[in-house]
Amino acid sequence: MGKLNYPSDEILNPSKLQRKNYDHIILWMLTNNESCEWSNFEQKPIEIPISTLSRHFTKLIFKGYIEKFARGQYKITPEGKKKFNELSKERKKERTLSYPPKIILKSGRNYSHWILWMVYNNGFCKRSDFLEEPFSINQSSLSKSLSSLIQKGFIINENKRYLITQSGKAEYSKILQQYNLDRQTILEEERKRIDEITINTSQFFDKFKITDDHVKFRFLNNVLKLDYSKVKAVLKNEEDFHKILLFLSINHPGFYPDYLSFEDFSRYYTIEKRILYFWVNEIVESDLYDLKFFKLEFSPDKYYYFHSDGKLEKILRAITEEHIATNKYLEKFGRSGSLNSIIDDILEEICKTIFHKQFKEPLREFLPGYIKYLAYKIETKKEFKETYDKLEGIIWQSMTDLIESQNSETLDAQYRDKIKDIDKEIKINPNNYELYNSKIRILLYFNQYSEVLTVVEKMKELFPEREVDIMIKKAYTLKKDKNLEEGLEIIEELLEKYPKNNTLYNYKAYWLSYLGKNQEALIILRGLIEKEPEKGIYHDTLGEILITLKEYEKAIEEFQRAIEINSDEWFIHQTYIKIGICYIALENIELAVQNLKIGKKLTSKIVSDIESKNKWLAIVDLFLEEIEVEEGIVL
Repeated sequence: MGKLNYPSDEILNPSKLQRKNYDHIILWMLTNNESCEWSNFEQKPIEIPISTLSRHFTKLIFKGYIEKFARGQYKITPEGKKKFNELSKERKKERTLSYPPKIILKSGRNYSHWILWMVYNNGFCKRSDFLEEPFSINQSSLSKSLSSLIQKGFIINENKRYLITQSGKAEYSKILQQYNLDRQTILEEERKRIDEITINTSQFFDKFKITDDHVKFRFLNNVLKLDYSKVKAVLKNEEDFHKILLFLSINHPGFYPDYLSFEDFSRYYTIEKRILYFWVNEIVESDLYDLKFFKLEFSPDKYYYFHSDGKLEKILRAITEEHIATNKYLEKFGRSGSLNSIIDDILEEICKTIFHKQFKEPLREFLPGYIKYLAYKIETKKEFKETYDKLEGIIWQSMTDLIESQNSETLDAQYRDKIKDIDKEIKINPNNYELYNSKIRILLYFNQYSEVLTVVEKMKELFPEREVDIMIKKAYTLKKDKNLEEGLEIIEELLEKYPKNNTLYNYKAYWLSYLGKNQEALIILRGLIEKEPEKGIYHDTLGEILITLKEYEKAIEEFQRAIEINSDEWFIHQTYIKIGICYIALENIELAVQNLKIGKKLTSKIVSDIESKNKWLAIVDLFLEEIEVEEGIVL
């Protein structure tokens, strides 16, 4: 091999405030030389650490940017040259950035405030933008701040560029209120955000002939607070997302007796009922968004929705708090009101003022949970400065005790009892790996993520030989706690240590898909299938990602291949259900029903992992029920 060309020192050794771009260095070498050996990258002047080199080479090969043509010999592909040109242009492109006013920069190290200001006012920012003046944030603090903002859904990372989300824009508006900016500046910033959204919503109103001002207001309020980017990776159609928010806006208690059922709404607004039903429940029942929604079950198939901090909930909260406080004060004078009597008093007032009288019984069912929700909000206050704050804390602590005493089977009690039992077993047999697994399952079921991470650390000490399995549990826990980026970092670190572990690449494909990076996931999975064509799980994972891309026929082919290869594997019951879902999308109802029924039969036979079993049974029943309704057939 002749003399090699090397990148400039500016590329190899950027300023201390910038990270080396190893992808760019590797692609530069292979673009400017006919080929390179592995050792060329280990030696001076490149000197890339072996583990880092292995990770980047593996990634670039999977993405099809470089290829190995002989032992230890690599060359660049046409796709790799395109990628190299993109990286080079991005590096050379100069940007003029707008920076926060001095009042924000000088008010303390509010890194998250600085980051939100920058991504809002500059369209996007790169990591290096925050390492230099006027910020000079150190790497560790910057990583924590960026991860926190991503986890909260305020920013997203796309191709190493940080962009603000709709939720981030709302948070940015709140932040401005904390600074002594002039009123006009604050109003202008908020107006920019609202104008951007109302352009799109006005077109939506015109298209679907929405004329009621109250519906428009509630819809706009929901759009401003619920960020589409949080669900974009799964719910591809933004118009469907707006229809889901419209459903919540229309079915508000203030519109009683008017109501649009899931069936009527889906028919009138042309949205699949299962999509509508799933996402309404996801928004209302889960902690997907910070905005808390409440559901009133008027009848088994009729629900009304309202959210926290809206006019209705503020009035309801004020009335509820007043009755709770009154009851507590009068206890000192001999009055002793039960929870039921307090609820009766609240119902008497709210059904004359803010709710129609027909809501009385649904509200009777709703109020105990709502009172508990208010109690926990008060309990989690970090400090009680004023006398009334302290009194309020005592009052609501008492209400929590009262509710708990009337409901001994609370989740918290169940959780503590189960953990106590498993800890006794662990004390007797501390080296039983499965006992720790059982404890983790219980903690995950009750959403005790920080405790799971504590158990994981203990397991790492006791069972170092099971590092991969334990760290995947940690990554999964971070995913459940909406910290996807950190979960992916764990998998990347494992791959550096175990580059030949193909199961880890399968996990990585899943994580990339969770982050909306489906094309990268597809490259990894196709590489895995090429290496191990007789491993059914890879075909199954590939099929799932193809579903998210709406390539249903290709997905079916992968699922069927998985069944051919591993017909008795643990995941096959899910595979049949996923085939059925694909056939529904392709409008082949006969094959959809056939596969859904096989999937249901196999799922019913499962005797372990009951939570997963019940979830898949609920999914298959939902689809079969919808087919019965829409096709008019009895299954």
